[in-house]
Amino acid sequence: MKILVVDDDPLSRLLVQTAVARLGHQWMAAEDGERAWQRFDQDRPDVLITDLLMPRVDGLELCRRVRADAQAGYTYIILATVLGDRQDVVRGMEVGADDYLIKPVDLFDLQSRLIAAQRVTALHAELARSRAELILLARTDALTQLGNRRSLEEDLRVLDARSQRYGRGYCVAICDLDCFKAVNDTLGHQAGDQALRAVAARLAAEVRAGDGVYRYGGEEFVLVLPEQTLQTGRVAVERIRAAVEGLAIPNVAGGPAGVLTLSAGIAAFHPGQQITVEELLEQADAALYCAKSAGRNQVALSDNGATSGELRERCDPPMGWTHR
Repeated sequence: MKILVVDDDPLSRLLVQTAVARLGHQWMAAEDGERAWQRFDQDRPDVLITDLLMPRVDGLELCRRVRADAQAGYTYIILATVLGDRQDVVRGMEVGADDYLIKPVDLFDLQSRLIAAQRVTALHAELARSRAELILLARTDALTQLGNRRSLEEDLRVLDARSQRYGRGYCVAICDLDCFKAVNDTLGHQAGDQALRAVAARLAAEVRAGDGVYRYGGEEFVLVLPEQTLQTGRVAVERIRAAVEGLAIPNVAGGPAGVLTLSAGIAAFHPGQQITVEELLEQADAALYCAKSAGRNQVALSDNGATSGELRERCDPPMGWTHR
């Protein structure tokens, strides 16, 4: 384990450092609480052994800072104090210390505390890993391994807030696989799932590192494209449309080539524009409706001067036509 030893008394600090080294652990040292906090922020030790009474920042304040640092993970804190300072030990435990040692530090006592520290820090590390996995699962679509709708909503709101604050534009594109029901009906749902996974992988491979790809539901996907205008976004989404067609996934209702194709609608946020993320998605969906109405396997752009309802009315197909 990495252990930070803090004591303003050089002899006491040396004794603890020597004992820690004898027990096979890596140590670092600081002569007061302020320097200890700097070392802590830099090195992120597993264990902190700190004296209580020190100039500038004492052991209690150091404990408070460590426990208030949510990014640090869990650091096991051991207070070192002289025999008569029991009330100080209680205060230290109240602000976040895990254990204490009586000075001068006995090797057996130190070894016992470090064994407990290793168990506790390992448990906290495992809990942190499990928590991270649960968060990832809650934001991931199980079939495609893309971000799910919850992930989209959270990420899009963060991007929108940042874009409005710094005057940056971005695009969203809603993509829908054309006549996808025919894949399930003719080849079976297992083939449909395989097709969805293949399309998801191609979408993820075609976008830039900073772009987002999400499964919106069923055979719909959403692309979030930071720093893109409608025209540059169209170039990117058109490349993706062609890449999906290039997968050559069989679909008897998928067009002249008999393969699965994709239609997309794009809407853009412009700096200074008063529009919510929900309205932006509605505009992209209306543009998708236009792409479907025009014959599928193409990309359509939203008209920011029109509402989503007005855009749909312009694109209404002949009666009896099914846009999906």
